[in-house]
Amino acid sequence: MFEVKPYPEFSWSLSRHKTLMECPRKYAYEYYISHNGWLKDSSILAKDAYRFKKMTNLEILFGSAVHDLILVVIEQYLKSGFIPPESELTQRLRSKLNSAFIDSKNRPELWRERPNHYHMLHEIYYNGVLPQDKVDEIQKRLNVCMGNFLTSKTFTDIREKKEMQFVEAERFRFMFVDGVKIFIVMDFLYRDIIEGKWIIVDWKTGKESFEDRYQLALYALYLQKVLKVKRIEEIVIRNEYLLTGTHKTYQLTETDLLKVEELLGMSVEQMHRFLEDIIQNQPLNFNQFHKTNTIKKCDRCNYKELCDMY
Repeated sequence: MFEVKPYPEFSWSLSRHKTLMECPRKYAYEYYISHNGWLKDSSILAKDAYRFKKMTNLEILFGSAVHDLILVVIEQYLKSGFIPPESELTQRLRSKLNSAFIDSKNRPELWRERPNHYHMLHEIYYNGVLPQDKVDEIQKRLNVCMGNFLTSKTFTDIREKKEMQFVEAERFRFMFVDGVKIFIVMDFLYRDIIEGKWIIVDWKTGKESFEDRYQLALYALYLQKVLKVKRIEEIVIRNEYLLTGTHKTYQLTETDLLKVEELLGMSVEQMHRFLEDIIQNQPLNFNQFHKTNTIKKCDRCNYKELCDMY
């Protein structure tokens, strides 16, 4: 039976860490103020924060749609051996984007009432239109991403290698580190039985980032702690860059994993500084979550309207 709790469960994720580093006020909206905002008798502020938490933008929507579609294609192929043509996959993505645009322009009241069932694009909500440069960039990605997925190193392995063990598709999973629940979203994981390697794959729809390797190092830590993979040499991490059709493969070291664990410890400690009660995960007073000083971040933030009000 679902139990309404005054405060959310404390946990850690890479996205949560990034949000706190970006803006503590945004962190408060995202992980505390929006809590229970879906309930009819919640406060107006909680409802507003929950609604804005469900807002998305063009880049995030596109990336999410690509990841979801890749998962469907892989699962379908493993069951039936069927691969849809690239043109069909691209059209599915285009339909998803068009649907979100229509929701944002024509159904704002429905989004206000049921933000978990209707889309609202940040660009439409705050500016009324989609910037042409963003539209052009997404169109560029739309034209190449699914074709590059179909010819990617990972999907080629799936089609050609017989001695493989497919472990898990993308979904939330977690592990515990020093008693803290760590949430992880892993795009794809498989084991090459002949090579004796576990391959962790992350699909990227944007440009390369220096953070990409360390994100996968967190996933390697999951393999060691949850799947009990003993030797780091058995783990291979790979970024698939769908915009360029390239990939990068890394062999981690124990030092990489130690750095990830250090980051976890420091990040959790920083999050605990914003708590009145660590056991209950009760946050400090709202006003103690200061706003970022970087105005450019405010322009991109879902909670911009709330920050202007409170």
